[in-house]
Amino acid sequence: MTLSNHVKYYIIETICLLYILLFIYASISKLMNFENFQVQVGQSPLISAFASWIAWLVLILELTVALLLCIPKFRIWGLLGAFSLMTFFTIYIFIVLNYSSFVPCSCGGILEKMSWKVHLVFNFVFILLAALAVYWRTKIDHIKIFSHNLKPVRSMFILCLCSTGIMIFLFLYSEDIMHYENPFIRRYAKHPVTFLSKKNLTFNSFYIAGISQGRIYLGNYTSPLHIVSVDEKLQDEQVHQISFIPQKIPFKSITINVRGKYFYLKDGTVPAIFRGKISDWRVNSELKSLPYFTQAEPMDSTAVVFRSNNGKNLAHVLGIYNSNDKTKVVYNDSLLQKQIDGVFDTDGILTYSEKQRKIVYLYLYRNEFIVADQIGRLTFRGNTIDTTSKAKIKVSYIKDSTQRKMSAPPYVVNAKAAVCENLLFVQSKIKGRYENDKLWNQASIIDVYDLSKNAYVLSFPVYNLKDEKMKSFRVSHTHLYAVIGRDLVVYDFKDELRNKMENKDSE
Repeated sequence: MTLSNHVKYYIIETICLLYILLFIYASISKLMNFENFQVQVGQSPLISAFASWIAWLVLILELTVALLLCIPKFRIWGLLGAFSLMTFFTIYIFIVLNYSSFVPCSCGGILEKMSWKVHLVFNFVFILLAALAVYWRTKIDHIKIFSHNLKPVRSMFILCLCSTGIMIFLFLYSEDIMHYENPFIRRYAKHPVTFLSKKNLTFNSFYIAGISQGRIYLGNYTSPLHIVSVDEKLQDEQVHQISFIPQKIPFKSITINVRGKYFYLKDGTVPAIFRGKISDWRVNSELKSLPYFTQAEPMDSTAVVFRSNNGKNLAHVLGIYNSNDKTKVVYNDSLLQKQIDGVFDTDGILTYSEKQRKIVYLYLYRNEFIVADQIGRLTFRGNTIDTTSKAKIKVSYIKDSTQRKMSAPPYVVNAKAAVCENLLFVQSKIKGRYENDKLWNQASIIDVYDLSKNAYVLSFPVYNLKDEKMKSFRVSHTHLYAVIGRDLVVYDFKDELRNKMENKDSE
């Protein structure tokens, strides 16, 4: 049965009306909550880097196509525009579902209530409707598209190729920018970590001393020789007492590190580092001839990386101590770079990756971290995704310039850090583009970086407990452990992060 031209006109008009309703509704929905729409575009795994102008471009194109469809003279161009735009959206969804690193939420209008697979079917149906309307309209009215030799099917095929090519180009270019030249747009993947359980610690003086052999070890600032350990499920709790009788050692600030089968008792004001085995918790040796230090991280049973004030004008400097070497201590005064005073401006967090055998130092007040090998040679300097390249601090000198102090609250960029294998986890204090205050008030934001590629990976929140924010955290191959208030909290890493940590995911 062949439809008459009169019936075809009615079908074409109906298709045009459906597109007009769809685009006007979608664009008005986006416009009414434009800030949220920009955030959603910014979180896209495909076009994050172009969110500032793509959000406006989508609105303008949807309204323009709707307007063209309303005017009979330009209706054919409106149908072609609708076909191209819907093809563009469909290719976007197809890449999101099959090739992107994660699947974000939807972006406005009717489609916001649909799943991504339903989006795909919905869009495909509308592409077929637009193609049908274009084909019938050109045949009935003998309309030539672009040129006299270009038939409607061929025209739509070219438009389809163009839309696909543009989407693929944006995807590849945006991914490169997001990972290596990030314009301070965080990528919040869909549940890369999930909350598993929590354990009340009774007191708020606990910190995470280390993770070893499937157990989490907690030190206590007020009772430094008292150690609590729990299994990964936070069920089996054990209490340990370090057996140590110091003789006239003026300890002021003892902290404990657990690494592998050893524990380390540290106090940089003495200075001293004592070592023992976690099998019996007895101090059985001392790492002798250590200089004074402000931070120290054991690398193995005989070597320690530390930070001291032995640099020029008492500036911070990183050094390596090895009890097996004749010289024992070697400094590298070129690793930490002075911007203002060499002390406050180079303040940061010292960590060590056992698997990678890399030293990682993260600055507190600027968007930079340092990666060095076991003997203190620079591997590379990396950057966090925020834009604070110079420390925003004010330093005053007192007592004839012999002492210095902060004369104003510092602008903290990076608050805490942990490293496991090739991944660096950074608690940032700076809100990125297209982010709202609500999330920042409710959680601590963790940014993840791949040290093997010097690239940003993704971000995720660690939510507060009873208005208490995270105080410290550590990561294992499979979990993140955090002390929040009086609770120890465990989060489980999903495949996306586990694969990144094991370097299974190639980009």
